[in-house]
Order: sequence, then C-alpha cells, then structure tokens
Amino acid sequence: MVGKTLFMNHRAPANGRYKPTCYEHAANCYTHAFLIVPAIVGSALLHRLSDDCWEKITAWIYGMGLCALFIVSTVFHIVAWKKSHLRTVEHWFHMCDRMVIYFFIAASYAPWLNLRELGPLASHMRWFIWLMAAGGTIYVFLYHEKYKVIELFFYLTMGFSPALVVTSMNNTDGLHELACGGLIYCLGVVFFKSDGIIPFAHAIWHLFVATAAAVHYYAIWKYLYRSPTDFMRHL
Repeated sequence: MVGKTLFMNHRAPANGRYKPTCYEHAANCYTHAFLIVPAIVGSALLHRLSDDCWEKITAWIYGMGLCALFIVSTVFHIVAWKKSHLRTVEHWFHMCDRMVIYFFIAASYAPWLNLRELGPLASHMRWFIWLMAAGGTIYVFLYHEKYKVIELFFYLTMGFSPALVVTSMNNTDGLHELACGGLIYCLGVVFFKSDGIIPFAHAIWHLFVATAAAVHYYAIWKYLYRSPTDFMRHL
C-alpha cells in the first residue's frame, strides 16, 4: 500500500488522466528539464556545421522540434505538479505537450527527407509529414484525452510512415541508427501506457525518448552534416 501512495497511484479511469505522486511529478520534470540545454547546444552545433542555406534551415527545423519537445514537456509537468489547481492552464499545457510530439516526429525526419535524394513519389513525404502533424494537432484540439488508443495509433503511424520512404533511399548510411532509435521509442511506449502499473512509468518513458532522440541526433550529425574533423578545421 505504501508504494501506491508514495511512488505510484492507482491506474486512471477510462478516458481519464493518471494522477502522478509527488515523487513521480518530480521525476517527470527532471528527466526532460536536464535535456533542454544539451538540445539547444546540439541544435546550434548542427547549424554551425551547415554548408548551405538549405542545411541551415533544416538544422533550424530539427533543432526547434527537439528543443520544443523538452521545453514544453518540462513546463507542462511543472504546471501539473505545482499549479494543478489552475485546471484551465494545466489543460492547455497538456494539449501543447501532446501536440508538440507530432511536430517533433516531423522535425526528426526533416533532415533525412530534406538532405537526402528522394524519388519523385517519395519526395512528397517532405510536406505530407507536416500535413500529418497539423492533422494530429487538430485531433488534439477536438478529442484531447477522449480516445487514447486512437491517439497512440496516430503517433505510431506518423512515426513509421516516413520510415518507409527513408529506407528506399539510394544512400542508406545512418538508417541502422535511425531504426535503432525507432525501436527504442517503440519499447518506451510500453512504459508510456503503464502509469499505475509500473512506478515512475512516465519518467522511464522520458528516458527512452531521450535515448532515442540521442541516437537519432548522432545519426544526423554523423551522416548528414560535416565530420567533426572538418568542423575543427573551419573554426
């Protein structure tokens, strides 16, 4: 019974939100807050490594998505922890937290779709993925917290659809890391859906997200931008 009151509450009712314990709230905040500065630094590095305007724009898009994910998540969890009595404010930040995931997925694929040569049909994914992100945003506005399984299905569909295009590229360097990162995200979904079953499940999900994002960042840095040797030469 102690575990249920200190480190984990009972599961949420159908179509209702799980209420984390104080310890879980803290873990949810810190597991993403500590990644904000590394995300900003990493984004700036990719921008610095860019050879042309298109690479700089792509680095900016990817960096904005990466930083927004950790910043919005951290702010929401702080509000949910310290300002939960402000129901309307918490509700809107929760919606933002859900919406930013769609744009983070789109931004994560942007470097591969923008900087690698694609076929005439596959190239449409460059804009279609943002259309999917916009559709996900509209879904959150209309049905936030009502159909959780459908929302999870949308996230997974958006995550896997561009992968089918990326794997068809002639240059497949970095796809192994891309697949590994995707697998880590998928494994983390188990914890994403385990609030009330596994203590600190959401914080563990955050760690899976951080690990997968780091793997994807490494692949983008290594295969799509200049090598560190070239970077040091241009300093």
